[in-house]
This record gives sequence, C-alpha cells and structure tokens, in this order.
Amino acid sequence: MSTTLTGPLQRLMDELRRLPGIGARSAERLAFHLLKASREEALALAQAIVAIKDQIRPCRRCFNLADGELCAICADGRRDPAQIVVVEQPKDLLSLEATGVITGVYHVLMGHIAPLEGVQPSDLTIDALVRRVRAGGVREVILATNPTAEGDATALYITSVLTDTGVALTRLARGIAPGSQIEYANRAMLEEAFRGRR
Repeated sequence: MSTTLTGPLQRLMDELRRLPGIGARSAERLAFHLLKASREEALALAQAIVAIKDQIRPCRRCFNLADGELCAICADGRRDPAQIVVVEQPKDLLSLEATGVITGVYHVLMGHIAPLEGVQPSDLTIDALVRRVRAGGVREVILATNPTAEGDATALYITSVLTDTGVALTRLARGIAPGSQIEYANRAMLEEAFRGRR
C-alpha cells in the first residue's frame, strides 16, 4: 500500500516541481535533502529567496539586476559608457560578461519583440535605450540580441530607431548558431561572436 505525503513536505515538493527543469523525482530529492539539512542551512536558503524578492530591482540606467539604484557594472567607473551592449535578458549579460572582453556597459531589453506573443517594442526598454543614446556620449551600440527570428527583428527595430543618431550600430558576428540562446553558448563562441561583430 502506498502512502502520499501531506503537509509541509508535500507542499515543498509541489513548489520545487514548479521550478524550471525540476521534475517530480528531482523535487523529491531536493525536499528530502532540505529536510535532512540543518535548520541554519534551510533558513539560509529561505532567507536568500526572500532577499532576492525584497532587494533585487532593475538598475535605473540599464535595467540589469541590482540591489541598489545602479547595478555593479553601471556603478563601475572603469567601464566605457560610450559603448553600450544591448541584450535581451540579464542572463545574457552574465554570459557575455563571463568572456571578459567587454569593457563597455549594457542595456537589458527585458525580452524581445514577438507580436504573436503580444510583445511589442513599447513592452521593452527600447525607449529608455533611445533616451540614453540621444543624451550623448555614446560612440557604439552593439546589438547582442539572440540569433533567432525574434532577436533579429528586435535588432532591426532598434537599428531603425537609432539610425539618425550617428552612433555606430554593430551586431554580434554569427559565432553563435542561429536559433540558439546566448546563455547556452560557451566562452569561446561568445568571444568569437563579440570580436567579429559588424
């Protein structure tokens, strides 16, 4: 006769299973791991989750994740504010930043244009990007959107609204396979794509 778990343990498994990439078996293993962990370890995890919900917000300049007004990159005086790398999501920024070749700053769009999904340019941070560029001091905007139909459409739209600014508009080279996602590309592919931008 099989029994089903009820109460807090079942609730934890149900919540863990809602996470991407976590199936029923993984949720069960994680829940039992947390059950066996010390109270301090479990509470540290719970507090970390609460902290990201309470303290993380978009950077007021670039929309990257921040725990203050500006993200660490925008607040870094060694970065070149004349070079803006435009990405779709904060996770794309992390992948590009890991290459160590970018000395400029970023702008996170918080998605891509996808009319079939109801995502229009006004739903993204494109207007804020245009304001940053028009404010002056920008030499180059590097369009590092994903090499997908939606990413290409987003890059094309941004190009159209920034064409009259006189700023150099470049796009990552195709070191990244079309249809793939930046977050899954390895460091060498990202470096090649960045260095071969046009």
